[in-house]
Amino acid sequence: MKFINIGFGNMVSAGRIVAIASPDSEPIKRLVRDAKEEGRVIDVSCGRRTRAVIVTDSEHVILSAIQAETITNRLSNDDGDESDDSDIE
Repeated sequence: MKFINIGFGNMVSAGRIVAIASPDSEPIKRLVRDAKEEGRVIDVSCGRRTRAVIVTDSEHVILSAIQAETITNRLSNDDGDESDDSDIE
């Protein structure tokens, strides 16, 4: 089982990820809002600006302060335990 670092020591199983998206578009904002109402949101941004929205196969929505592109790169590499959070502002 491969885990991906999504910032601040938080990990998610690579096999459970369905989509990784930027939180800027209106459909993604709507998805996050609906998931919050249903209690399916996991916020691991530690109070920082949300830069990526991760959707899992269990329909949970994970909010991360790491950019979507960085998480995608970690997902495509074999070293998913990478701890470089240098893209957090």
